[in-house]
Amino acid sequence: MGWGDLGVFGQPSKETPNLDAMAAEGMLLPDFYTANPLCSPSRAALLTGRLPVRNGFYTTNAHARNAYTPQEIVGGISKDEILLPQMLKRKGYVSKIVGKWHLGHRPQHLPLENGFDEWFGAPNCHFGPYNSSIRPNIPVYNNSEMVGRYYEEFQIDRKTGESNLTQIYLQEGLDFILRQTQAQKPFFLYWAPDATHAPVYASKRFLGKSQRGRYGDAVMELDYSIGQILSHLRTLGIENNTFVFLTSDNGAALTSGPNESGSNGPFLCGKETTYEGGMREPAIAWWPGHIKEGTVNFQLANVMDLFTTSLALAGVSPPDDRTLDGLDLTQVLLNHSQTLESRPIFYYRGNELMAVRLGQYKAHYWTWSNSWDELKQGINFCPGQEVPGLTTHDQKEHTLQPLIFHLGRDPGEKFPISVLTKEYRDVLRRISPVVELHKKTLLPGIPQLNMCDVAVMNWAPAGCKKLGKCLKVPKSAPWKCDWPH
Repeated sequence: MGWGDLGVFGQPSKETPNLDAMAAEGMLLPDFYTANPLCSPSRAALLTGRLPVRNGFYTTNAHARNAYTPQEIVGGISKDEILLPQMLKRKGYVSKIVGKWHLGHRPQHLPLENGFDEWFGAPNCHFGPYNSSIRPNIPVYNNSEMVGRYYEEFQIDRKTGESNLTQIYLQEGLDFILRQTQAQKPFFLYWAPDATHAPVYASKRFLGKSQRGRYGDAVMELDYSIGQILSHLRTLGIENNTFVFLTSDNGAALTSGPNESGSNGPFLCGKETTYEGGMREPAIAWWPGHIKEGTVNFQLANVMDLFTTSLALAGVSPPDDRTLDGLDLTQVLLNHSQTLESRPIFYYRGNELMAVRLGQYKAHYWTWSNSWDELKQGINFCPGQEVPGLTTHDQKEHTLQPLIFHLGRDPGEKFPISVLTKEYRDVLRRISPVVELHKKTLLPGIPQLNMCDVAVMNWAPAGCKKLGKCLKVPKSAPWKCDWPH
């Protein structure tokens, strides 16, 4: 989902009344970022409070490549990482994930092995349908056992776009909140639907409703669902005791457009890139009676801050044996301050620091959208948005003379500041030591996304026997995964 998909951020169709109301009742954060321009690494960062290059969710197979967890990936979240639900357990929190996990699908990588008490959803994205002799359809789990597969028990009609998955995920979330409230247990719900990811889907009552086509239908259904969740908290009388945060894992995937992708508003390019459109995300914080309603805060913040902030709100001390990249936003949220003014935002692509933002300025040290080969095949991460020298189709290094933009005057990154100006020199003088310190103190984690193997696909997940859904596992033949972009 993109920054520009919300009515409150100016989406012309104005089809997100519940999210817009959530912003009016809470705080809008227009300068909020993900940790990586694609799915798996940003989710790993959210749950560990650490950059993907630290928590292992990157590849060293090639320079500056986006890597994630498709079915053939051997790796997943490392046992050395501490996840948010594991920390919250110390204060008796019950945790559930609903929807897409994406931190590895082999048994040791699944949610219940990593701190979650409950799970309803899938380990991978809902790609498919597949011919199961070559590639299995993705399993849907209830806790630690599969209860079916996408395109089999859990239908997604590729022709019409109809699927009830978001409704199923909504019900799972509402039921969990009700059970924990009745048991008077503190809870953490990680609600991670993926209907806006291609192939986009929505349930029957939302199909055809949006001016924006099928993608808009999916957004309308997510908007409705979030409205239902907030209304449920009110009905149960726990809204003043529940902190809710909405954001997205990466910018809208413009390469799936125009039918299956959203809007990144005024920002450049989209998913897979380290331009603003790939990493700046919609973000709303909601907590009636605690977060002042109708506030807009321009604090630079990111998904890793949610790890640290959640621990602070729950009264749990953060782990002190590791570097955390997330900062505690409680002062920002509760006192509407902008106390963390000097904090940088790091834009990584795989193992490379591509850009850094400090205040209103952003410096690009490497530029690359995707290769000429991919572009010739019609894969375009910046359709209609080529900026000469910036959206390059070869990896270009600018470390000696970074391209610098002022995101206040130029949110679309179209006008680099001239290197001959005093402004450029002043900014470089401020940003350079931040980059040097970061690189000098960075201890990269062991890369988890280097190896692939057909034998590790979802052939025979736990619970398949009961359902008669086990498939024959092929012989193991590992290879180095190929990450084209």
